[in-house]
Amino acid sequence: MAIPVRRSVRGADRPAFSLRRTALGFVLAAVLLCVTGLALRAAWQSALRHPGVAVAALAALAAVAAAFLRRRHNRRVAAGAAAAVVEAAYEMVDTGLAEAEATLREPDPWPRTEPARLPETEAPAPEAPVDYLDMDPYAFEEAVAALCRRDGCTEVEVVGGAGDLGADVVALTPDGRRLVIQCKQYCPDNKVGSQDLQRFGGTCYAVHRAEVAVVVTTSTFTEPAVEYAAQCGILCVDLPSLSAWSDEGAPLPWHVPVDA
Repeated sequence: MAIPVRRSVRGADRPAFSLRRTALGFVLAAVLLCVTGLALRAAWQSALRHPGVAVAALAALAAVAAAFLRRRHNRRVAAGAAAAVVEAAYEMVDTGLAEAEATLREPDPWPRTEPARLPETEAPAPEAPVDYLDMDPYAFEEAVAALCRRDGCTEVEVVGGAGDLGADVVALTPDGRRLVIQCKQYCPDNKVGSQDLQRFGGTCYAVHRAEVAVVVTTSTFTEPAVEYAAQCGILCVDLPSLSAWSDEGAPLPWHVPVDA
């Protein structure tokens, strides 16, 4: 009697399909994906400026996930999971790049500003020449005193007035000599005569103890006045000489010899 031989069915040694085991595998895969995503998000936030680091980390996690799923003998699921992880990695990289680009486009809350430039100032216009003819006698005395101060005289005083005995400005020259000046604010056609010089010559040395005696006028001197001044050692400064002194284009009065 022939006994039928039972042929072995191919694949009979494989474990039977288990719904519980399959569901557990999917749950584990989902947990793994969640944990991986959270880790990648944290890594991405810390390395936002270095996308290459995030890509490398995601690729490594994808490889780990694929190896794990391969061990579970489910290549199709492993390939799908790996593809999903890679796709998520690329999506996160694209999102990070977009956020970085948006950050760069945002206005800087502390914009750099160029240092303020001072307004360019124009060169000062040259001063107009002083009009000594347009001054009153008191302003003329102050103007002559200002010239003395400008050129180094000390103890400059304006003493002109009633009872001045011919002295309008007194000072000490830079070399220490006593300077006595009489100011004559005359119109051009009213020349300083010899009588004016004689009155001044009678007091400048005896009363005011002058070592340098000067008569300054906005007019000119008569010939007799010039001759008397030369005899008494008085320096005469007319309007052209005064203008040259004011413009610093002539020697100072106390440096000019009397006979000049």
